[in-house]
Amino acid sequence: MALVSEFLGQLTLELGGGEPTYPTVVPEANFDPDKDAARIETAIKTKGVDEQTIIDILTKRTYNQRREIAFAYERRAKKDMISALKGALSGSLETVILGLMKSTAQYDASEIKASIKGLGTDEESLIEILCSRSNAEIMEIKKVYRELFKKELEKDVAGDTSGDFAKLLLALVEAKREQTSSVIDYQRIDEDARALYDAGVKRKGTDVKCWISIMSERSVPHLQKVFDRYKSYSPYDMQESIRKEVKGDLEKSFLTLVQCFENKQLYFASRLQDAMKSKGAKEKVLTRIMVSRCEVDLKKIRQEFKQHFGKSLHQTIAEHTKGDYQRALLSLCNGDD
Repeated sequence: MALVSEFLGQLTLELGGGEPTYPTVVPEANFDPDKDAARIETAIKTKGVDEQTIIDILTKRTYNQRREIAFAYERRAKKDMISALKGALSGSLETVILGLMKSTAQYDASEIKASIKGLGTDEESLIEILCSRSNAEIMEIKKVYRELFKKELEKDVAGDTSGDFAKLLLALVEAKREQTSSVIDYQRIDEDARALYDAGVKRKGTDVKCWISIMSERSVPHLQKVFDRYKSYSPYDMQESIRKEVKGDLEKSFLTLVQCFENKQLYFASRLQDAMKSKGAKEKVLTRIMVSRCEVDLKKIRQEFKQHFGKSLHQTIAEHTKGDYQRALLSLCNGDD
């Protein structure tokens, strides 16, 4: 039996884009939306609100199941469940639960909107989302963004960023990355590695346009081989070259791209570690990664976290958060490696 469960534990689901997924939140087997809706209604009506029940249910159901619960709730209570949750919860727990009531693409779209709304841009959030999502995910985010905000994502990004940083983000939003091919084109790998070197370390001043085009249009497996080949031309690896050649948001964006091409889950694990390193965790980053990756690859992020930082993600969250917020995140984490 142990072997069977171990084997099932290693099975991965498939994303729309054909990428394997490693979710910590999976469909509840004995799912009964009416029963869940009744429990949530009681939890909201309870004097002082029964947050634990809300956490137990909504962090252990997938987005599609949560949506079914919301429909069942509306039939029962004759009111909208999201509005009821808004009224019942507050603070960090409210942010997590309301985030879970959105699909991954809706959540990403609203996080992007929040980063460019009002005075000053939250470049860090923009970079994290746009540099780490696949073609299929970006196409879905653009569609949802249009539906939610009646605006084009490209227009909003262009209106809120400038220079080469804007050019890179817009190239990523175009989602022109080539599909993974089973054929390895060694000549093209060599040409791209050479072009990246010639456009950067080899010359005075960087030909950013060349870097943008290669890094936003080539497939991930191709780029992994390009970066490997790059080392035979340059005395520095790709990340060191980026640090030497560009600065500011452009540097952060290129570094994020390269880190995601090399190991996306390690990139997120490092973001989580940084968010919790300081006293008083950067809740915004912590919440966003836990909510947006729990049905994608949080299980693998958890493994990378333990491997690279010597402590489990579960334990680190337990040390840096408290109360209902902590309970919700630990439930999404779903396991102490």
